[in-house]
Amino acid sequence: MLGWELPPHNSGGLGTACYQLCKSLSKKDLDIEFMLPYSADHGIDFMQITAAHPQGVTEVIRSGIAYDSYKYILEDGSEEYLDIYAQQQLYEHAVARLVEEKEFDIVHAHDWLTFRAALRAKEAKGCPVILHVHSVESDRAGSAGGGNPLVQEIEGMAMLAADRIIAVSQHTKNAIHRDYHIPLDKIEVVHNSIDPAAFEPLDVTNAYKYLSALKAQGYRVVTNIGRLTIQKGLPNLLQAAKLVVDKHPKTIFLIVGSGEQYYELLTLAAELGIGKNVLFTDFQRGKRLRDAYGIADLFVMPSVSEPFGMTPLEAIGYGTPAMVSYQSGVAEIISNCLKVDFWDIREMANQITAVMQSDALRDTLHANAYREFETMNWDNASHKIEALYKHHLAGVAS
Repeated sequence: MLGWELPPHNSGGLGTACYQLCKSLSKKDLDIEFMLPYSADHGIDFMQITAAHPQGVTEVIRSGIAYDSYKYILEDGSEEYLDIYAQQQLYEHAVARLVEEKEFDIVHAHDWLTFRAALRAKEAKGCPVILHVHSVESDRAGSAGGGNPLVQEIEGMAMLAADRIIAVSQHTKNAIHRDYHIPLDKIEVVHNSIDPAAFEPLDVTNAYKYLSALKAQGYRVVTNIGRLTIQKGLPNLLQAAKLVVDKHPKTIFLIVGSGEQYYELLTLAAELGIGKNVLFTDFQRGKRLRDAYGIADLFVMPSVSEPFGMTPLEAIGYGTPAMVSYQSGVAEIISNCLKVDFWDIREMANQITAVMQSDALRDTLHANAYREFETMNWDNASHKIEALYKHHLAGVAS
Protein backbone atom coordinates (compact mmCIF):
# COMPACT_ATOMS: atom_id res chain seq x y z
CA MET A 1 0.00 0.00 0.00
CA LEU A 2 1.43 3.36 -1.07
CA GLY A 3 -0.06 6.42 0.60
CA TRP A 4 0.72 10.02 1.39
CA GLU A 5 -0.65 10.45 4.91
CA LEU A 6 -2.27 8.76 7.90
CA PRO A 7 -3.89 10.21 11.03
CA PRO A 8 -3.00 12.01 13.18
CA HIS A 9 -0.46 13.44 10.71
CA ASN A 10 -2.95 14.23 7.97
CA SER A 11 -4.19 17.41 6.35
CA GLY A 12 -7.52 16.08 5.09
CA GLY A 13 -9.80 13.17 4.37
CA LEU A 14 -7.29 11.14 2.33
CA GLY A 15 -5.41 9.98 5.41
CA THR A 16 -8.59 9.15 7.30
CA ALA A 17 -9.99 7.12 4.39
CA CYS A 18 -6.74 5.16 4.03
CA TYR A 19 -6.66 4.45 7.76
CA GLN A 20 -10.24 3.19 7.95
CA LEU A 21 -9.97 1.14 4.76
CA CYS A 22 -6.75 -0.56 5.88
CA LYS A 23 -8.20 -1.25 9.31
CA SER A 24 -11.10 -3.08 7.67
CA LEU A 25 -8.86 -4.89 5.17
CA SER A 26 -6.57 -6.06 7.98
CA LYS A 27 -9.42 -8.22 9.34
CA LYS A 28 -9.35 -10.32 6.15
CA ASP A 29 -6.10 -12.24 6.59
CA LEU A 30 -4.22 -9.64 4.54
CA ASP A 31 -0.75 -8.44 5.49
CA ILE A 32 -0.43 -4.76 4.68
CA GLU A 33 2.77 -2.76 4.54
CA PHE A 34 1.92 0.92 4.20
CA MET A 35 4.72 3.10 2.78
CA LEU A 36 4.63 6.79 3.71
CA PRO A 37 6.94 9.64 2.62
CA TYR A 38 7.65 10.78 6.20
CA SER A 39 8.55 9.53 9.69
CA ALA A 40 6.00 9.58 12.50
CA ASP A 41 4.41 7.52 15.25
CA HIS A 42 0.85 6.71 14.19
CA GLY A 43 0.01 4.30 17.00
CA ILE A 44 -1.21 1.69 14.49
CA ASP A 45 -0.92 -2.03 15.19
CA PHE A 46 -2.99 -3.58 12.38
CA MET A 47 -0.41 -3.04 9.62
CA GLN A 48 3.27 -2.35 9.16
CA ILE A 49 4.19 1.26 8.40
CA THR A 50 7.41 2.01 6.53
CA ALA A 51 8.93 5.43 5.91
CA ALA A 52 10.18 5.58 2.33
CA HIS A 53 13.32 7.72 2.69
CA PRO A 54 15.71 8.53 -0.14
CA GLN A 55 19.35 7.55 0.31
CA GLY A 56 21.41 9.97 2.34
CA VAL A 57 18.39 11.04 4.39
CA THR A 58 17.93 9.86 7.97
CA GLU A 59 14.48 11.29 8.58
CA VAL A 60 11.60 12.99 6.76
CA ILE A 61 9.26 15.06 8.91
CA ARG A 62 5.95 16.46 7.87
CA SER A 63 6.20 20.13 8.77
CA GLY A 64 3.03 21.44 10.39
CA ILE A 65 -0.19 20.59 8.55
CA ALA A 66 0.72 21.96 5.15
CA TYR A 67 0.03 19.56 2.30
CA ASP A 68 3.33 20.43 0.61
CA SER A 69 5.78 21.05 3.46
CA TYR A 70 8.41 18.43 4.33
CA LYS A 71 11.66 18.74 6.24
CA TYR A 72 14.52 16.41 5.31
CA ILE A 73 17.24 15.70 7.87
CA LEU A 74 20.39 14.57 6.08
CA GLU A 75 23.11 12.25 7.34
CA ASP A 76 25.40 15.19 8.09
CA GLY A 77 22.72 16.77 10.29
CA SER A 78 21.73 19.47 7.81
CA GLU A 79 18.11 20.21 6.97
CA GLU A 80 16.38 20.77 3.65
CA TYR A 81 12.79 21.66 2.73
CA LEU A 82 11.24 20.35 -0.49
CA ASP A 83 8.05 21.21 -2.35
CA ILE A 84 5.39 18.66 -3.18
CA TYR A 85 6.69 17.84 -6.68
CA ALA A 86 10.27 17.20 -5.59
CA GLN A 87 8.92 15.20 -2.66
CA GLN A 88 6.84 12.83 -4.78
CA GLN A 89 9.86 12.27 -7.04
CA LEU A 90 12.08 11.35 -4.10
CA TYR A 91 9.33 9.13 -2.70
CA GLU A 92 9.19 7.34 -6.05
CA HIS A 93 12.91 6.56 -5.96
CA ALA A 94 12.84 5.56 -2.28
CA VAL A 95 9.96 3.12 -2.90
CA ALA A 96 11.78 1.69 -5.92
CA ARG A 97 14.81 0.96 -3.73
CA LEU A 98 12.74 -0.55 -0.90
CA VAL A 99 10.66 -2.91 -3.04
CA GLU A 100 13.78 -4.62 -4.40
CA GLU A 101 14.27 -6.29 -1.01
CA LYS A 102 10.62 -6.99 -0.16
CA GLU A 103 8.08 -9.66 -1.06
CA PHE A 104 4.49 -8.72 -1.84
CA ASP A 105 1.70 -9.85 -4.14
CA ILE A 106 -0.01 -6.62 -5.16
CA VAL A 107 0.52 -2.85 -5.05
CA HIS A 108 -2.34 -0.56 -4.05
CA ALA A 109 -1.55 3.16 -4.47
CA HIS A 110 -3.57 6.18 -3.33
CA ASP A 111 -3.75 9.34 -5.49
CA TRP A 112 -1.28 10.88 -7.93
CA LEU A 113 1.48 11.52 -5.40
CA THR A 114 2.13 7.75 -5.17
CA PHE A 115 1.32 6.69 -8.72
CA ARG A 116 4.84 6.91 -10.17
CA ALA A 117 6.15 4.93 -7.20
CA ALA A 118 3.52 2.26 -7.93
CA LEU A 119 4.69 1.96 -11.52
CA ARG A 120 8.28 1.59 -10.30
CA ALA A 121 7.19 -1.30 -8.11
CA LYS A 122 5.33 -2.89 -11.02
CA GLU A 123 8.43 -2.54 -13.19
CA ALA A 124 10.64 -4.14 -10.53
CA LYS A 125 8.36 -6.99 -9.46
CA GLY A 126 5.88 -7.50 -12.27
CA CYS A 127 3.00 -7.47 -9.79
CA PRO A 128 -0.52 -6.12 -10.41
CA VAL A 129 -1.04 -2.44 -9.59
CA ILE A 130 -4.34 -0.98 -8.40
CA LEU A 131 -4.66 2.79 -8.35
CA HIS A 132 -7.12 4.24 -5.84
CA VAL A 133 -8.33 7.64 -7.06
CA HIS A 134 -9.64 9.88 -4.29
CA SER A 135 -9.57 12.91 -6.59
CA VAL A 136 -8.34 13.90 -10.03
CA GLU A 137 -6.51 17.09 -10.88
CA SER A 138 -9.58 18.69 -12.43
CA ASP A 139 -11.39 18.24 -9.08
CA ARG A 140 -8.65 20.10 -7.26
CA ALA A 141 -8.60 22.82 -9.93
CA GLY A 142 -12.37 23.24 -9.77
CA SER A 143 -12.89 22.95 -13.53
CA ALA A 144 -13.37 20.04 -15.92
CA GLY A 145 -10.08 19.13 -17.60
CA GLY A 146 -8.20 21.88 -15.76
CA GLY A 147 -5.25 21.88 -13.40
CA ASN A 148 -1.50 21.37 -13.38
CA PRO A 149 -0.24 19.73 -16.61
CA LEU A 150 2.49 17.84 -14.72
CA VAL A 151 -0.04 16.23 -12.39
CA GLN A 152 -2.34 15.47 -15.32
CA GLU A 153 0.51 13.74 -17.12
CA ILE A 154 1.29 11.59 -14.07
CA GLU A 155 -2.37 10.68 -13.56
CA GLY A 156 -2.99 9.87 -17.21
CA MET A 157 0.18 7.80 -17.69
CA ALA A 158 -0.35 5.81 -14.48
CA MET A 159 -4.01 5.07 -15.21
CA LEU A 160 -3.15 3.73 -18.65
CA ALA A 161 -0.48 1.45 -17.16
CA ALA A 162 -2.47 0.27 -14.12
CA ASP A 163 -4.18 -3.10 -13.97
CA ARG A 164 -7.25 -1.66 -12.26
CA ILE A 165 -8.52 1.69 -11.04
CA ILE A 166 -10.71 2.28 -7.99
CA ALA A 167 -12.80 5.47 -7.97
CA VAL A 168 -14.34 6.66 -4.70
CA SER A 169 -17.59 7.59 -6.47
CA GLN A 170 -19.42 7.49 -9.78
CA HIS A 171 -18.67 11.21 -9.96
CA THR A 172 -14.94 10.39 -9.89
CA LYS A 173 -15.29 7.51 -12.34
CA ASN A 174 -16.95 9.85 -14.81
CA ALA A 175 -14.17 12.42 -14.32
CA ILE A 176 -11.45 9.80 -14.95
CA HIS A 177 -13.15 8.71 -18.16
CA ARG A 178 -13.74 12.32 -19.25
CA ASP A 179 -10.22 13.60 -18.53
CA TYR A 180 -8.09 10.58 -19.46
CA HIS A 181 -10.32 8.44 -21.75
CA ILE A 182 -9.83 5.38 -19.57
CA PRO A 183 -12.31 2.60 -20.50
CA LEU A 184 -15.19 2.53 -18.05
CA ASP A 185 -14.84 -1.22 -17.50
CA LYS A 186 -11.33 -0.65 -16.10
CA ILE A 187 -12.71 1.55 -13.31
CA GLU A 188 -14.44 0.11 -10.23
CA VAL A 189 -16.51 2.38 -7.97
CA VAL A 190 -15.88 1.73 -4.28
CA HIS A 191 -17.53 4.37 -2.14
CA ASN A 192 -15.85 5.61 1.00
CA SER A 193 -17.71 5.12 4.25
CA ILE A 194 -17.54 6.02 7.93
CA ASP A 195 -17.04 4.12 11.18
CA PRO A 196 -19.65 5.28 13.73
CA ALA A 197 -17.84 3.41 16.51
CA ALA A 198 -14.73 5.58 16.01
CA PHE A 199 -16.50 8.81 16.98
CA GLU A 200 -15.47 10.42 20.24
CA PRO A 201 -18.51 11.75 22.14
CA LEU A 202 -19.01 15.49 22.40
CA ASP A 203 -18.25 17.17 25.72
CA VAL A 204 -21.00 18.91 27.64
CA THR A 205 -19.19 22.24 27.22
CA ASN A 206 -18.56 23.42 23.66
CA ALA A 207 -15.19 25.05 22.91
CA TYR A 208 -16.89 27.85 20.95
CA LYS A 209 -18.20 29.73 23.99
CA TYR A 210 -18.94 32.88 21.99
CA LEU A 211 -21.21 30.91 19.63
CA SER A 212 -22.85 29.10 22.56
CA ALA A 213 -23.69 32.49 24.07
CA LEU A 214 -25.12 33.72 20.77
CA LYS A 215 -27.23 30.58 20.37
CA ALA A 216 -28.71 31.24 23.82
CA GLN A 217 -29.87 34.57 22.34
CA GLY A 218 -31.60 32.91 19.39
CA TYR A 219 -28.78 32.77 16.86
CA ARG A 220 -28.29 29.77 14.58
CA VAL A 221 -24.98 28.44 13.22
CA VAL A 222 -24.03 27.12 9.77
CA THR A 223 -20.68 25.31 9.65
CA ASN A 224 -18.34 24.45 6.80
CA ILE A 225 -15.15 22.43 7.36
CA GLY A 226 -12.52 21.91 4.68
CA ARG A 227 -9.61 23.42 2.81
CA LEU A 228 -10.12 26.99 1.64
CA THR A 229 -9.56 26.23 -2.03
CA ILE A 230 -11.40 26.81 -5.29
CA GLN A 231 -12.62 23.19 -5.30
CA LYS A 232 -14.73 23.74 -2.18
CA GLY A 233 -17.05 26.42 -3.58
CA LEU A 234 -16.85 28.79 -0.60
CA PRO A 235 -17.34 32.06 -2.55
CA ASN A 236 -20.78 30.72 -3.53
CA LEU A 237 -21.51 29.85 0.09
CA LEU A 238 -20.70 33.41 1.15
CA GLN A 239 -22.91 34.80 -1.62
CA ALA A 240 -25.69 32.58 -0.31
CA ALA A 241 -24.87 33.66 3.25
CA LYS A 242 -25.62 37.25 2.29
CA LEU A 243 -29.14 36.24 1.21
CA VAL A 244 -29.62 34.16 4.38
CA VAL A 245 -28.54 36.98 6.67
CA ASP A 246 -30.90 39.38 4.89
CA LYS A 247 -33.82 37.09 5.82
CA HIS A 248 -32.51 35.70 9.11
CA PRO A 249 -29.97 38.16 10.61
CA LYS A 250 -29.30 35.90 13.58
CA THR A 251 -27.28 33.43 11.49
CA ILE A 252 -23.55 32.86 11.99
CA PHE A 253 -21.38 31.08 9.40
CA LEU A 254 -18.45 29.18 10.94
CA ILE A 255 -15.69 28.49 8.39
CA VAL A 256 -13.13 25.96 9.65
CA GLY A 257 -9.99 25.33 7.61
CA SER A 258 -6.95 26.88 5.99
CA GLY A 259 -5.93 27.42 2.39
CA GLU A 260 -4.94 29.88 -0.30
CA GLN A 261 -8.41 31.46 -0.52
CA TYR A 262 -8.39 32.72 3.08
CA TYR A 263 -7.78 36.40 2.33
CA GLU A 264 -10.06 36.32 -0.70
CA LEU A 265 -12.90 34.91 1.41
CA LEU A 266 -12.23 37.30 4.27
CA THR A 267 -12.39 40.22 1.85
CA LEU A 268 -15.53 38.90 0.16
CA ALA A 269 -17.35 38.58 3.49
CA ALA A 270 -16.49 42.22 4.24
CA GLU A 271 -17.54 43.42 0.79
CA LEU A 272 -20.88 41.63 1.15
CA GLY A 273 -21.45 43.38 4.47
CA ILE A 274 -21.66 40.13 6.45
CA GLY A 275 -18.26 40.25 8.16
CA LYS A 276 -19.84 40.13 11.62
CA ASN A 277 -21.77 37.01 10.63
CA VAL A 278 -18.79 35.00 9.34
CA LEU A 279 -16.12 33.53 11.61
CA PHE A 280 -12.89 31.97 10.30
CA THR A 281 -11.13 29.60 12.71
CA ASP A 282 -8.15 28.26 10.68
CA PHE A 283 -7.34 24.52 10.70
CA GLN A 284 -8.62 22.61 13.75
CA ARG A 285 -8.16 19.17 15.28
CA GLY A 286 -9.51 17.24 18.24
CA LYS A 287 -12.12 18.84 20.47
CA ARG A 288 -12.30 22.12 18.54
CA LEU A 289 -12.98 20.22 15.33
CA ARG A 290 -15.64 18.02 16.93
CA ASP A 291 -17.26 21.04 18.57
CA ALA A 292 -17.39 22.90 15.25
CA TYR A 293 -19.67 20.14 14.01
CA GLY A 294 -21.58 19.95 17.28
CA ILE A 295 -22.36 23.68 17.60
CA ALA A 296 -23.92 23.83 14.13
CA ASP A 297 -27.59 23.75 13.20
CA LEU A 298 -26.63 22.85 9.62
CA PHE A 299 -23.44 21.68 7.95
CA VAL A 300 -22.95 22.85 4.34
CA MET A 301 -20.52 21.39 1.78
CA PRO A 302 -21.00 23.45 -1.43
CA SER A 303 -18.12 21.89 -3.38
CA VAL A 304 -17.71 22.63 -7.08
CA SER A 305 -16.37 19.11 -7.61
CA GLU A 306 -16.01 16.76 -4.63
CA PRO A 307 -14.83 13.19 -5.36
CA PHE A 308 -16.48 11.95 -2.17
CA GLY A 309 -16.68 14.24 0.88
CA MET A 310 -16.42 12.75 4.37
CA THR A 311 -17.28 15.89 6.32
CA PRO A 312 -21.09 15.71 5.89
CA LEU A 313 -21.05 12.18 7.36
CA GLU A 314 -18.90 13.41 10.25
CA ALA A 315 -21.36 16.25 10.82
CA ILE A 316 -24.28 13.81 10.99
CA GLY A 317 -22.32 11.69 13.46
CA TYR A 318 -21.91 14.71 15.70
CA GLY A 319 -25.59 15.64 15.66
CA THR A 320 -25.92 18.04 12.74
CA PRO A 321 -27.92 17.68 9.50
CA ALA A 322 -26.08 18.33 6.24
CA MET A 323 -26.45 20.02 2.89
CA VAL A 324 -24.22 18.83 0.05
CA SER A 325 -23.75 19.77 -3.57
CA TYR A 326 -25.03 17.38 -6.22
CA GLN A 327 -21.46 17.55 -7.58
CA SER A 328 -20.16 15.31 -4.78
CA GLY A 329 -19.67 11.59 -4.32
CA VAL A 330 -21.30 11.50 -0.90
CA ALA A 331 -24.56 12.66 -2.52
CA GLU A 332 -24.65 9.23 -4.20
CA ILE A 333 -24.86 7.26 -0.95
CA ILE A 334 -26.90 9.37 1.49
CA SER A 335 -30.56 10.14 0.95
CA ASN A 336 -31.50 12.12 4.06
CA CYS A 337 -29.69 15.37 3.49
CA LEU A 338 -30.36 18.57 1.60
CA LYS A 339 -28.88 18.71 -1.91
CA VAL A 340 -28.26 21.63 -4.21
CA ASP A 341 -26.21 22.48 -7.29
CA PHE A 342 -23.04 24.31 -6.22
CA TRP A 343 -23.82 27.19 -8.57
CA ASP A 344 -27.43 27.69 -7.43
CA ILE A 345 -26.79 30.37 -4.82
CA ARG A 346 -30.44 31.32 -4.43
CA GLU A 347 -31.63 27.76 -3.82
CA MET A 348 -28.72 27.20 -1.43
CA ALA A 349 -29.82 30.28 0.52
CA ASN A 350 -33.48 29.18 0.49
CA GLN A 351 -32.67 25.77 1.97
CA ILE A 352 -30.30 27.18 4.60
CA THR A 353 -32.88 29.79 5.61
CA ALA A 354 -35.57 27.13 5.95
CA VAL A 355 -33.44 25.23 8.48
CA MET A 356 -32.45 28.39 10.34
CA GLN A 357 -36.11 29.27 10.79
CA SER A 358 -37.32 25.81 11.84
CA ASP A 359 -35.80 23.74 14.64
CA ALA A 360 -38.34 21.02 13.85
CA LEU A 361 -37.03 20.76 10.27
CA ARG A 362 -33.45 20.67 11.55
CA ASP A 363 -34.20 17.90 14.05
CA THR A 364 -36.17 15.80 11.57
CA LEU A 365 -33.43 16.06 8.95
CA HIS A 366 -30.84 14.90 11.42
CA ALA A 367 -32.94 12.08 12.89
CA ASN A 368 -33.50 10.60 9.44
CA ALA A 369 -29.87 11.07 8.41
CA TYR A 370 -28.59 9.49 11.61
CA ARG A 371 -30.56 6.31 10.94
CA GLU A 372 -28.64 6.02 7.66
CA PHE A 373 -25.36 6.90 9.36
CA GLU A 374 -25.73 4.14 11.95
CA THR A 375 -25.82 1.47 9.23
CA MET A 376 -22.56 2.59 7.61
CA ASN A 377 -19.20 0.81 7.86
CA TRP A 378 -16.12 0.07 5.76
CA ASP A 379 -16.87 -3.65 5.34
CA ASN A 380 -18.57 -3.27 1.97
CA ALA A 381 -15.60 -1.30 0.59
CA SER A 382 -13.06 -3.79 1.89
CA HIS A 383 -15.07 -6.76 0.51
CA LYS A 384 -15.03 -5.22 -2.96
CA ILE A 385 -11.31 -4.46 -2.79
CA GLU A 386 -10.43 -7.92 -1.51
CA ALA A 387 -12.35 -9.36 -4.47
CA LEU A 388 -10.31 -7.17 -6.85
CA TYR A 389 -7.08 -8.41 -5.25
CA LYS A 390 -8.12 -12.05 -5.70
CA HIS A 391 -9.22 -11.46 -9.30
CA HIS A 392 -5.90 -9.92 -10.35
CA LEU A 393 -3.79 -12.38 -8.37
CA ALA A 394 -5.65 -15.26 -10.04
CA GLY A 395 -4.71 -13.71 -13.36
CA VAL A 396 -1.04 -13.66 -12.36
CA ALA A 397 -1.19 -17.28 -11.19
CA SER A 398 -2.70 -18.45 -14.45
